[in-house]
Parts: sequence; structure tokens; C-alpha cells
Amino acid sequence: MTEDIPTFDYLIVGGGMVADAAARGIRERDTTGTIGILSADSDPPYTRPALSKKLWTDPDFTEEQVPLNTAADTGADLCLNTLVTRIDRFGRTVQTSDGETVGYRRLLLATGSTPRTIPAPEQDDRIVAFRSAQDYRRLRELAAGGGRIIVVGGGYIGTEIAAALAHNGVDTELVFPDETLGAAQFPPALAERHQALFVEGGVRLVPGRRVEEIRAEGNTLHAVLDDGRVRAGEAVVIGLGADPVVGLAAEAELAVDDGVLVDDHLATSDDAIWAAGDIAAYPDPILGRSRVEHVDNATEMGEAAGRAMAGEEVTYRHTPYFYSQVFGTRWEAIGTVDASCDPLTVDLDDGRAVVYYRDEAGAPIGVLLWNVSDARDLARAVLVDREENEQALRNRIR
Repeated sequence: MTEDIPTFDYLIVGGGMVADAAARGIRERDTTGTIGILSADSDPPYTRPALSKKLWTDPDFTEEQVPLNTAADTGADLCLNTLVTRIDRFGRTVQTSDGETVGYRRLLLATGSTPRTIPAPEQDDRIVAFRSAQDYRRLRELAAGGGRIIVVGGGYIGTEIAAALAHNGVDTELVFPDETLGAAQFPPALAERHQALFVEGGVRLVPGRRVEEIRAEGNTLHAVLDDGRVRAGEAVVIGLGADPVVGLAAEAELAVDDGVLVDDHLATSDDAIWAAGDIAAYPDPILGRSRVEHVDNATEMGEAAGRAMAGEEVTYRHTPYFYSQVFGTRWEAIGTVDASCDPLTVDLDDGRAVVYYRDEAGAPIGVLLWNVSDARDLARAVLVDREENEQALRNRIR
């Protein structure tokens, strides 16, 4: 390996919550090895869920509480605004967009996801494809400016941002493709309850429509719908989900198939390279080969990857949960949450509910907990047991 380039014992590509967790995992086993983090973000690692949740709803939680203090806590050498463009597996180096070369002994890919977009004017800062802390700050500015903000998309980010804006008194309009908000995920009765939260919260809903493009005319943005109608606003937030950033791994000829393929130690097809977080397609002990884009997966897998890089040989066996919270209602889920998968709803007291999503044989493949707390392990047990008896399922989580 070339001696005149900076070389780290542990090099992490990506600067999100996975990178923070991985650096901490490394330090659990190796207190002296050098750690480098190359991040394309302009901010140090931070708690991403707060960007669409707590920062908007909890006045005691401020932006100063969002950073994770990764460098100070772990001693990692953090380089921001640094995009890695190439991995040289044989030379064990990476190259950045500014021409720098950095060496590694062990490499972690934690490149995360990039938000989906739609045709829109370039470099118009009134249009936010929401993902980063920088996007949060810009949206805060737009929200303070008055006028209507159009949110595009009825998934996790779209619904959370619409709820956050409305909670802060912003004139908010939400455009989404389902006839009822959440219909793709929730059974009909629960989707109706979900949608009612937004109606009561003051969000103007535009159901059953997709936005084809965004046009700018002076101080107004126009969201052109798929039926030709136009919705006007002063700003637009795009919340259409995200795609894993796997190009770097693919170009390095690592095994890729709906994510970077890793084994049960989170190692890739190159034994000096690991992958974790949004991009990692891993062998989940309950769900089978999975790729999960949520915070529990990021932190648990990131820490495990760090420990594995530092020599731990314990198999990674965590099955992550994911969650959303809008207008004071929280739901959590494990596994498949798809309204087409024969959902069985069990209504509990105080507006709580459990939904079991089932395969063709009637066995559960996903569990949703609606305002039900402290039941994730019970939900995991349901998926392990594959209970097909409907009455028995009804009594599993009470």
C-alpha cells in the first residue's frame, strides 16, 4: 500500500447514523485504531428522525441536540462535503471527487439513500426533496415565510412533513396517490382513522393523484397533477421515498442485488469491506434476506458492523422495527406492512390496534402496532411462530 497517502485502520464511507454507530462499535473493541469518516453531507452525523418529527413538535428539543458528537466521542477523523467516487479493492484505497486518495485496512460502506425526485426547475430552493439537516433548515425558512406549502407523497416522509407543517400553523396541502391516505399500508378502517388525523389537523388532502412535474411562475410554484389539474403554492416538499446508493459498490464489483449483499457478519463479497444501513441486503433471522431503511436498522446494524470490523465474530441477528408518529399517534411495525397481504385487525381498548399481515397460507409476515407500546418482542415472536390460527393470533398481543 502506498505510504504517502492517509490510511485508516477503519474507513467509513457515509456520514449518517450508521457511521456514528459503527465508530462507536469499533471503539467498544478497539480503543486505539484510527477511524476515518468520509461524508458527502455538510453536517456531522445527526439523529435523522428528528428532522421530520421531534424538531417540529417538541419546543424543548432544539437543533443543537441533533448532532451525535461522533468525532468528539470516538476520535474519528471526520471529513464533510467529501464524495467518494471510486473504490480500488486491490490497492485498498478510495478516491474522492476532488481527486484525493485515502487508504484503508477495513472499509465500511454506509452510503445510505438518495431521495426520489420529479421533474422540476433546477436549483430552485423553494423545492425541497426532503432528506438532510440542510433540507430541514431550508424548510423551516420556507415555513416561516407564510403561504401554502404543497407536500408530494403519502409515505413516511410525506405524511410526517405534512403533519409537522400543519402542527406549526402552516397552510399545508398533501398530494398522494391512494384514495385514502395510508391505504397501501393499512386495512381500510385503520386507513380511515389515519386520514382523519390529517383532516382534523388541518391538512388539505388531494387524494388519488400524482404530481407529474413542478413549474415555476414568478413567486408561485405549480404542481401539475396526472389529471392535468394544477395546485399552486409558495413551496413544494417532495417526499416520495428514497433509493439506496449502491453505485459505488456495484462499480467495485461487489455483489449487489436490491442492495449490497452481506453475510450474517455484515461482510460483503470482499472480506475487507462491510456494508450497513439502507444499502445492506442482509440475512435477517426472521424475515429472510431483507433491506431496511429505518433508524433502528441503522443504529443496530451500524454498531454491529463496527464491532465485526474490529474482530468480533458474533452473528448479527437483530430484526429491526420501523415507526412513524403524526398528530400524537404512533405506530410501529416489523416485517411486511402491505394492505394487500390479508390483514387481520385486532382492535384493543383506548383506540389501540394490532394488525397481522399474512401470506397465502395464513401465516403472519408482518405485525403493525397502532398506539401499542412495549410489544416489539411479542411481534417478533409472532413472526417466528408463524401462527396460522386466526383466533390464536387475536390473543397473541393484548
